[in-house]
Amino acid sequence: MKLIIALTIALLAIGCVKQKPVINSPFDNVGAIEERYQLLPITEIKPAGWLQKQIQENLDGFTGRLDTLVPKLIMDDKIYGKDRLTSKIKNKNVGALGAGGDWQVQFLWWNSETQSNWRDGYIRSAILANDQAHLQKIKMYIDYILSTQDEDGYLGIYDKDLRYHFDNENGELWAKSTLLRGLLAWYEYTGDKKILKAIEQAAKNVMDNYPINSSHPFYSKQPNVGGTSHGLTITDVFESLYRITGNKNYRDYILFLYKDFSEQTLNEDAQYKKLMNDTLLLKGHGVHTYEHLRSLAAAYYASGNPHLKNSIDKFLMKIGKKTTASGAGVGDEWIGGRLANATQRGYEYCSLHELMHSYLSLVLKSGDKSFADKAEKIFFNAAQGARHPQKSCIAYLKSDNSYSMTGGLNGHNTDKSQTRYTYSPVHQEAAVCCVPNAGRIAPYYVQHMWLKNNDDILAALLGPSALSTSIHNKPITIKEQTNYPFGNTIRFEVTADAKFALKIRKPDWVTGFTLSEAYTEENGFIVINKAWKGTHTIELTFKTEVVVRQDINHENYFTFGVLVLANPIEAVEEQGKSFPVRGYYNYKYAPQNLVVYKYANEKVAADPVRLQFKTVLLNSATQQKDSVKLVPMANTILRQVTFQ
Repeated sequence: MKLIIALTIALLAIGCVKQKPVINSPFDNVGAIEERYQLLPITEIKPAGWLQKQIQENLDGFTGRLDTLVPKLIMDDKIYGKDRLTSKIKNKNVGALGAGGDWQVQFLWWNSETQSNWRDGYIRSAILANDQAHLQKIKMYIDYILSTQDEDGYLGIYDKDLRYHFDNENGELWAKSTLLRGLLAWYEYTGDKKILKAIEQAAKNVMDNYPINSSHPFYSKQPNVGGTSHGLTITDVFESLYRITGNKNYRDYILFLYKDFSEQTLNEDAQYKKLMNDTLLLKGHGVHTYEHLRSLAAAYYASGNPHLKNSIDKFLMKIGKKTTASGAGVGDEWIGGRLANATQRGYEYCSLHELMHSYLSLVLKSGDKSFADKAEKIFFNAAQGARHPQKSCIAYLKSDNSYSMTGGLNGHNTDKSQTRYTYSPVHQEAAVCCVPNAGRIAPYYVQHMWLKNNDDILAALLGPSALSTSIHNKPITIKEQTNYPFGNTIRFEVTADAKFALKIRKPDWVTGFTLSEAYTEENGFIVINKAWKGTHTIELTFKTEVVVRQDINHENYFTFGVLVLANPIEAVEEQGKSFPVRGYYNYKYAPQNLVVYKYANEKVAADPVRLQFKTVLLNSATQQKDSVKLVPMANTILRQVTFQ
């Protein structure tokens, strides 16, 4: 009898042990993972200080005027309406210069990218700046674009003879992704259910025409595709819809999209099997590769599949080999299997935005501060350093060591058609893609500055801003007063009548800090957990010093806090093509007297208030030591960042 009882207890115990699911495929759904933090609506966070000023400058400049700078691409082509693409159209004006012929057919979706990525940044910038004139223009656009939606929910750029029927390059999902991201921002701003309904109908139309697990939206008979691969970023839209509605069908569809993308024969880095092959370096079109990181992350969180988590880790290691001192992922425009190099490799402004956005997505999902450190490094260094410090224009391609901006990389101008290494408010000769993304990058940074969950408010990204939100239905306002990253003192003014933890990210470069409030530290965050009542002012000062670091090629560079420093090079400006808006031009810059320096292992004298630094470097031509100044990359056009 005792033996029977013992056996019964043992069997019951075995039955109570939760069996691990059998995972037969990296695309098996083994249990979705909820994001660690909540992305707040764009209405709850406002930029302040220099961030507000920059967004307003963009609105007054290329972001607010792109429709009048290139009206033929943005205003004249009603690609989502009466000018939808049909099988009869073989060519159209997409802005880029090139030889005629059938090769242009694959690029017919280009204007949808130009228009909708521009609108996305324009909409978000106008909301953040509360610019009523621009907001009124946007309202008229929203009314128009909703009027183009078909009865079946279709919002897109193809007429009925083409849509969803492709065996080659197409922009079906890409055109929707860029369009719907902007509409989602407008919905967050207005709360208009009509807009959300239109977005959901458009999403349903995609799911109906590309049924989950029984269709192949990424099939192409040839592996080199642009719009088709870009289309994977529609995962951004489905993630947003899941966050808003809680509808799990959207989350499941994300996993299906990444699975089909991975199983097709495409020359893309982010396919699962390629990521798992440690011998394969990244080589694809940079902007595709870096934006697909967040689509993979979305698929992992939709499925909880540990194989996808492993592929994310491998992906991040591969990206690390392509990352420059400024945080940029190289790709000029192709990564090409080559490592990052401060002088010999450039990076595209589109890639700067997409890699930053992918890191921000990983912050939101995991709460891991290291991704916020990476995002800040890109935004404050590579992105600001490719934005003209005085004029309203940007560099399409830029390199950390930027010795010349006259068309080709650092003066290599044998290819006369190469215009990307110049400054322009448009870059029409190449493609009007980077200028729209230059208008998106600051709004996306701002919207991810503050995150929250049930009991925490997280200052994930630092900088001048204001937060107005609630926890447990109790209103909370936090003003972050600072000149960060150009100063490392931050004043938080908290107004609340609630108990919650304020978590402030401690950047990875901090050597120490002072705080006027009791705190604990947790996983790289400074935590103030208390019952707040009334208004509290908290003073935080990060301590740092000039640090000599090395890039992946063991070249030396200097940092002060998050700022990467550079030796500015005096330049001769050449004004080029003018535009329909007065005062807008293309610009080239040649060095006045180029001297390439080497590291001399000398100390750096720092004036942190004026952000001016002096050191001694070795003049490679004279072999003499010269006294030179260093300034933040953000303040430069031509410069040297790394020193052998």
